[in-house]
Amino acid sequence: MELRNIAIIAHVDHGKTTLVDVLLKQTGTFRENQQVEERAMDSNDIERERGITILAKCTSVEFGGTRINIVDTPGHADFGGEVERILSMVDGVVVLVDAAEGPMPQTKFVLAKALKLGLRPMVVVNKVDKPEQRAYEVQDEMFDLFSALEANEDQLDFPSLFASGKAGWASETPEEVGTDMTPLFELILKHVPAPDVEKDAPFKMLATTVEADPYLGRLLTGRIETGTVKPNLTVKALSRDGKILEQGRITKILAYRGLERVPLEEAVAGDIVALAGLSKSTVADTICVPEVTEPIVAQPIDPSTIAVTFSVNDSPLGGQDGDKVTSRVIWDRLQKEAEGNVAIRVSETADKDAYEVSGRGELQLAVLIEQMRREGFELSISRPRVLFQADPQTGQRLEPIEEVVIDVDEEFSGAVVEKMQQRKAELMDMRPSGGGKQRVTFRCPSRGLIGYHGEFMTDTRGTGIMNRVFDSFGPYKGPIPARRNGVLISLEKGKAAAYALFNLEERGPLMIGGGEDIYPGMVIGENSRGNDLDVNPLKSKQLTNFRASGKDDSIVLTPPIRMTLEKAISYIGDDELVEVTPNHIRLRKRYLDIHERKKHARKVAAEG
Repeated sequence: MELRNIAIIAHVDHGKTTLVDVLLKQTGTFRENQQVEERAMDSNDIERERGITILAKCTSVEFGGTRINIVDTPGHADFGGEVERILSMVDGVVVLVDAAEGPMPQTKFVLAKALKLGLRPMVVVNKVDKPEQRAYEVQDEMFDLFSALEANEDQLDFPSLFASGKAGWASETPEEVGTDMTPLFELILKHVPAPDVEKDAPFKMLATTVEADPYLGRLLTGRIETGTVKPNLTVKALSRDGKILEQGRITKILAYRGLERVPLEEAVAGDIVALAGLSKSTVADTICVPEVTEPIVAQPIDPSTIAVTFSVNDSPLGGQDGDKVTSRVIWDRLQKEAEGNVAIRVSETADKDAYEVSGRGELQLAVLIEQMRREGFELSISRPRVLFQADPQTGQRLEPIEEVVIDVDEEFSGAVVEKMQQRKAELMDMRPSGGGKQRVTFRCPSRGLIGYHGEFMTDTRGTGIMNRVFDSFGPYKGPIPARRNGVLISLEKGKAAAYALFNLEERGPLMIGGGEDIYPGMVIGENSRGNDLDVNPLKSKQLTNFRASGKDDSIVLTPPIRMTLEKAISYIGDDELVEVTPNHIRLRKRYLDIHERKKHARKVAAEG
């Protein structure tokens, strides 16, 4: 059967996974009466809850006697490592773009990677049934983006379609409402070349994703570059530099058919398959027969830009929720994650009591922490810090700079520009984007964006949309002001008393409610002033045998601020930690004892 391998790439929320749903349904992958959840490719709980794709996943459909392997990719820049790996498996890409929003930072990021690899692009302007659509303008903006990314002449001559993924149709003009996705299938067959492979050469495959199966062990997915593979074939794994990592036999070959994986007796060059039987090889390794000596060249992965320290939860409430609490178990879990996720790096800290995990952004690390807490881990997490580099020629300190695109109502644009400039951002572009909104583009140091999102949502009354993507390493921009407010810190251990909290509310917003467990050094609220304040949340009402008129009314507390994981990680200061357990997210000081904190503060002041 003829083959086509394509990836669907787009900015977050432009409709990739919904489009894959429609392609699966219209090719008869599901029975007429089969119950299929929406966004069938978003298979894990966190993807469903957040409504985003985190892991790249393969599927395949048949159209007109041709098998089309489709890879659904994440649309968020933090998970860009997934996109970089899988682009080596495909020959063409469907670039999806929202008919109202137009090309966004992530569209630019993934498109640049695809064009660099010489892949054949097609543009699908999606959501043309929106009332605010501007399909032709967006088509022109895509051409400008292709030119800016230095696409070659073949790539610049890209075909376009207009579609509504939700309604399940595509057509050649936005005015014409189609009946189904046939125009897209026909365009894929016409525009994307069949895999250019040698079927008679010795077997070779580059592993692009790795996962663990409880029955088959490690599964390595990739596209077969040359030759054929059958079960029981003897193979070896070569690292990027050509070293032999292990030898073994292929125990199972699985191919993607719709949402299922089916076993094959033989797979040929060009097909995307998952192989079982090897125990050590991982992403970017070459799986091949013993006579092959040269590994397949793997694409370099962009560097990590942000790091967080994971350590054991040593708070007085530690060990009450989770069952995975020791440093060895945490290390094993982080090593396993780094093996399958090439955008994450794990190392021990200098004093060997914690682990430094570096990745692309706060969201990527927050998703990892969220997965671990659901598995029963307890952790202490530090404030994220950016990873600097040194210029090889001048030795100058370089820091990661991000491109930030903000869509905001015109009335709030002044406040956003002012805040971003305080954070050392450069204003690159400002233009109206229709509907009373402005689109503002900045280049801003990653340091300046840590902890800004909550403030941004407050400044824009929850209506602003911020998109960011790594741009480059640039010269160090100097100090950036940190959080302005101090925090309220508990002095006692026990259960918080509503009477004490009622009296503390005038000091600032609280993060705990009455009856919650607290301990010395735990952050229970934000101080309205710039300094930290130690308070006693256990103080109860003094009882006397005199009745006071009006004083016995029931206490009504303001609902506390509940910290989500991302919010907590970006909120804390350098001397604070987030305590993460399966059931709780608490903020605490690094040094729980008040005297230790004062001693450390004096030491920092003396060094500063």
